[in-house]
Amino acid sequence: MNWSAKIITHKKVKRIAVYFEKNADLIARIKQIDGVRWSQTLRAWHLPDTEENRIRFKLTPLQHTIPSEEGIAQIERFKQWMRSKRYSESTIATYSEALKSFLVFYRDKAVAEITNEDVIVYNNEYILKNNLSASYQNQVTNAIKLFFQTIRNTKMIVDKIHRPKRAKVLPNVLSKEEIKLILNAHSNIKHKAMLSMIYSCGLRRSELLHLKFSDIDSNRNIVLLKNAKGKKDRIAPLSPKILQILREYYKDYKPAVWLFEGQIKGEQYSEKSLQSVLKQALQKTGITKPVTLHWLRHSYATHLLESGTDLRYIQELLGHSSSKTTEIYTHVSTKSIQQIKSPFDDL
Repeated sequence: MNWSAKIITHKKVKRIAVYFEKNADLIARIKQIDGVRWSQTLRAWHLPDTEENRIRFKLTPLQHTIPSEEGIAQIERFKQWMRSKRYSESTIATYSEALKSFLVFYRDKAVAEITNEDVIVYNNEYILKNNLSASYQNQVTNAIKLFFQTIRNTKMIVDKIHRPKRAKVLPNVLSKEEIKLILNAHSNIKHKAMLSMIYSCGLRRSELLHLKFSDIDSNRNIVLLKNAKGKKDRIAPLSPKILQILREYYKDYKPAVWLFEGQIKGEQYSEKSLQSVLKQALQKTGITKPVTLHWLRHSYATHLLESGTDLRYIQELLGHSSSKTTEIYTHVSTKSIQQIKSPFDDL
């Protein structure tokens, strides 16, 4: 009988999800396991993540997913160091998990004995062997470099840790017609306002959700983005159209704290709900591309470039530290490309 199992996080708790086609015998057998539950959302049975259950379903034993006691202590020290440097909690979580993966791989080796050669072995024997992405490898490398900068007694030479070569992936961009369809898909003014704000101001998802109504300056037609990525404040222009949408929204909803709140007043709108708003818009428009919220930001930047806005201004509007990050939009802008006449037309 075909079945598969994997470790999942369900309602913020590690569980083992088991998938198989409907079968009375298997259902009867899995029901006998302590703590098993059926999830309609996951369309799977899930049970406690224990050593016994991992062995039962042929998953990696728990002891192979936990660093040594020294490793655990070092990760905690690393977290404290990052907090003292005022790294964001999301960055702390990302770097801690990335470092954990590396220290699990070397759980039988003292941290002070880890060398640059070990990083190469880890990349070959873990990252490449498991077909993990270059972006994940880059993330782990960043975490390793930062971690060993904080460790004094080590054989690691931080400057000799090299990041993997980045793949040159172009940003995904929608046409203005597609953007218009998405933004007009919702009759609900709150949903329309959220998606419109992301596109009209080139916002990141977290930037939208952390906006307060006091950040909207209707007299100067700007929005103030506080503590954006990299802890940098910046301003973005507000079009008269988006201001009108925001006024209609405020009249209907009157948010207490955040610009966009959940069902409970004063509670921040969730990332999951915001993603659902976009998903519903795509279903209504019939657009089948795998559009994400970040596509709206990419499209904003590209459309600005195509309308003649200087790249330096776009860099400021997006909050990019380096102009190289912004320059990628020149590769997806079609304005100049469309003016090139193909020699095929002269044949």
